[in-house]
Amino acid sequence: MLEDKPNTTMWNLVIRSHVDLGLFHSALSIYKKMRQMGVTHDTFTFPIVNRALSSIRIDAVYGKMIHCVAVQMGLDVDLYFCNTMIDVYVKCGCIGYARQLFDVMLYRDVVSLTLMIAGYIYERHVRVAFDLFNKMRMELEPNSVTLIVMLQPCCASTTLNMGTQIHGYAVKSGLLMDWTVKNSVLRMYANKGSAEEVELLFCEMNRMDVASWNILISFYSSEGDTMRVAGLFNEMKSLEVHLWNIETLTLVISAFAKSGSLSEGEGMHCLVIKSGSSDDVLLTSLLDFYAKCGKLEISVQLLREIHFKSNITWGAMMSGFIQNGSFMEAIVLFQQMQAENLDIVPEIWRNLLDVYANLGVLKLGKMVHGYLIKNLFNGPVEGTVQLETSILNMYIRGGSMSSARACFDRMPVKDVVAWTTMIEGLGSHGFGFESLTYFSLMMEQKVQPNTVTFLSLLSACSHSGLVSEGCNIYYSMKWGFGIEPALDHHTCIVDLFGRCGMLKEALAIILKMIILPDSKIWGALLSASRVYGNKKFGEYAAQRLLELEPDNAGYYTLLSNVKASVGRWNEVEELRRVMSKMDLKKKPGWSCIEVKGVIHGFLSGDISHPEAEEIYEALGRLSRVTQDFG
Repeated sequence: MLEDKPNTTMWNLVIRSHVDLGLFHSALSIYKKMRQMGVTHDTFTFPIVNRALSSIRIDAVYGKMIHCVAVQMGLDVDLYFCNTMIDVYVKCGCIGYARQLFDVMLYRDVVSLTLMIAGYIYERHVRVAFDLFNKMRMELEPNSVTLIVMLQPCCASTTLNMGTQIHGYAVKSGLLMDWTVKNSVLRMYANKGSAEEVELLFCEMNRMDVASWNILISFYSSEGDTMRVAGLFNEMKSLEVHLWNIETLTLVISAFAKSGSLSEGEGMHCLVIKSGSSDDVLLTSLLDFYAKCGKLEISVQLLREIHFKSNITWGAMMSGFIQNGSFMEAIVLFQQMQAENLDIVPEIWRNLLDVYANLGVLKLGKMVHGYLIKNLFNGPVEGTVQLETSILNMYIRGGSMSSARACFDRMPVKDVVAWTTMIEGLGSHGFGFESLTYFSLMMEQKVQPNTVTFLSLLSACSHSGLVSEGCNIYYSMKWGFGIEPALDHHTCIVDLFGRCGMLKEALAIILKMIILPDSKIWGALLSASRVYGNKKFGEYAAQRLLELEPDNAGYYTLLSNVKASVGRWNEVEELRRVMSKMDLKKKPGWSCIEVKGVIHGFLSGDISHPEAEEIYEALGRLSRVTQDFG
């Protein structure tokens, strides 16, 4: 035995060094060799091996084997070993085995309790975790780590009450003096969305660290309060102690990206360059910021500067191209990702499907759908719901409603986004009654509609001329579902009345609104006035439009068309003269079509296409046939 001791210690040291270096599989191979050679184990061997098993989340069978051998050696009473064994079972997803071990342990400490609670929270058994915490705190005194673990799920709406209870316990026990606990409580209230409680707790801190400031900045960024974000960052800069870090800069830039605050974001970029504080995550945030502000050339330059391009980086650049209408550039970027043999994540596939949906290239979209069925849709259902909704949207935008219906019917999980997408798609293709039918099915499935659902329903009624049905939907929003109609909902009902010639009712809706009308709602009234030849309403709507957007050439063109429809050519000429003087030019319309997998783009009046002559000749023939049929 005297010879075995140093031998065992040496083996333990070798296995441990491999675990410390992250070489977990090698560590397990060495342990296997140790067993084959019949080397004696001691109380340190199994905990080291368990560390390797926990790190790679290996199959629970291996954990059980280690457990059996340890029990045979009498280590089932060793507290340290049992704690590592609980960790193995938790990481392997075998919370039941972990609880069985926890219940039979002769000795338990706060580590045992914390590991069990962490396991239940990881498995989303939050109520069980809280019950165990309340039961065991009479026997064991929780520490700061236990409270931090307990606070992790408290941002969910169902556990906010529990979060305030943990906060109260932290105050009573004195653990709130720990900075990590205090920041966890602050993060919990920030996730809850309670500005008053967040500010109160933040002000109560006699000394704030960088994590505290970052939590507060992140909170106001999620609330869309860019002014407060800028104010907090300026406060940080004014402190004597240099507090802000790369994460702070990333959060502030992300906030400016959401609000499209170009000058403020450019100032942050200057600070990044001046301070030299930068990493790939920060550069990705800058890339996203410039893309959202329409500065794609700077985004492309930043993409070149990022050394390790994660899927988030590629996704941000691709989304930037899509948001700015640069669909062909988005396709080229995707091809670049494929050329570099990157593992394409679902978010990137969703972006590609969005590109094909915008271009209306159904054939290419179907190819992507086929690839995803073969390679991606065999995984967990939760990970594919959003992707399947993007496929549904692609079929709808491509005009293939039969494929869209089939796709929707095959979806194993239909959330509110999927239902809303289907309702909106049916409505946009003139199937108003069918949209209402799907809404009824949605209600039967107990899926709660949101503001976008009602917007899609009102739009469907508008496209199909369903006045009474649209009015019922409009009034049921507030009185039936407790959702206050927003400006877009008012615009839809004005459009519905306008399309049916009910111009007085449409104007009455606008004048009775508490919200200030915008250019879209006046544009809906102007378009309807033009269709029905109502000069008085048309001119009134046009004047309101030009007051709101005096530089919009499209509205001058609409007003010109209204005046032309009643033969007021002198006023038409005057409007054109004003447009010329102000150098206002209406952007030409564009369209594209996919033929045999190749995308062809066209601008209004464009003759650059190699087959332009044949195309215009075919259009002329179609126009004549249409006129012949009246």
